Amino acid sequence: MTPKNTLTAIIAAALATTTGLVAAPALADHHKTAAPATPNIVQTAMSTGVHNTLVAAVKAAGLVDTLSSPGPFTVFAPTDTAFAKLPEGTVATLVKPENKGTLTTILTYHAVAGKVTSADLIKLINSHGGEATIKTVAGSELTARLSGDMIVITDAAGRATAVTTADVMTSNGVVHVTDGVFLPG
Repeated sequence: MTPKNTLTAIIAAALATTTGLVAAPALADHHKTAAPATPNIVQTAMSTGVHNTLVAAVKAAGLVDTLSSPGPFTVFAPTDTAFAKLPEGTVATLVKPENKGTLTTILTYHAVAGKVTSADLIKLINSHGGEATIKTVAGSELTARLSGDMIVITDAAGRATAVTTADVMTSNGVVHVTDGVFLPG
């Protein structure tokens, strides 16, 4: 082989090798694994570390499957601190099997059918003169209004609860974290 032919062979081999290296990553991109699915409402509550009481109550009421279904739902999720504000013994009494009906009513009083974001709530409040009524899955109503830039929800007994974290998106709806527990009238 002449030096010219040897140089040509080396260049050709180098181009072939380089072309192969460039093509490999492009092929690898087609085989990436899918991103993990967005958790549902129950999975989200279980992962926060501040909704342990809510999760225990949802389990005791038998609502895990419902709140894991496609929905969509909007859930106003009281924190453990919010549940701790209830009179002593309230939660322990509610999670007893004989109180499942009452517990279910209280928990579904925290849920609204459909996906209602904070922007939706604010629009509803503003379009209704500063106060909007929200019908819950339990069939009762909550009242939403603004206090400065914070959404405040008032239950049937007149207890006001602030939304402390809004718009936690889930695969089957949205969660708004609250600093209080809603109790029907």
